[in-house]
Amino acid sequence: MSAGSSPLGSLLGHFALLSLFAVGGANAAIPEMHRLSVVAMHWMTDRQFADMYAIAQVAPGPNVLIVTLIGYHVAGPIGALMATLGMCGPASFFAFWFARIWDRFRDAKWRTVLQAALIPLSLGLVAASAFVVARAAAQSAGAVVLIAVTAAVAMFTRINPLWLFAAAGVLGLARLV
Repeated sequence: MSAGSSPLGSLLGHFALLSLFAVGGANAAIPEMHRLSVVAMHWMTDRQFADMYAIAQVAPGPNVLIVTLIGYHVAGPIGALMATLGMCGPASFFAFWFARIWDRFRDAKWRTVLQAALIPLSLGLVAASAFVVARAAAQSAGAVVLIAVTAAVAMFTRINPLWLFAAAGVLGLARLV
C-alpha cells in the first residue's frame, strides 16, 4: 500500500490497514510493524524499534502506544497522531459495528467455534511478535543471554515481568549488556 510520498499519509494508510488484521490487539501486529518500520520504509533501526517496544510495554496505558512512538519518530507530534488514528480508528469503528451484530448470535454454535479458533491464532501472532522483538533486541551475546534468562524466568516463575524489565534496565544502564 503506497500512501504517496508523504510520511503522514504512509503512517495513516499503513496503520489503518494493519489495524484490521491485528487479531489479538496491537501486540499481534508487531512483526508487521517491524517489517514496515525497519525493513520496508527504513524509518528506524532494529535497536530503535526494540527500544520503542520496551517503552510502550513499560509505560502505563494500552500496548498500542508503540504505534504512537513510531509515528512520533517518523514525523513528530502530527505523525504520532496520524499513526494512532490509523491504528485505532478503523479497528474501533469495526469493533463497534461488529459487536452489535455479534451479540445477536450469542447462542449460535458457529460463534463458539469461531471464538475458540481465534484463541490459538491470537497466541501465535503474539508469540511471533515476541520473537521479532527479541531478535531485534539481540545486538550482543550479553543481550541474547539476558533475553533467554528473562524468558525462562517469566515462563517458569510468578515474578512480575516489570521486575524483569527493571533488572534488564539496570544491566543496560551499567553497560553490562
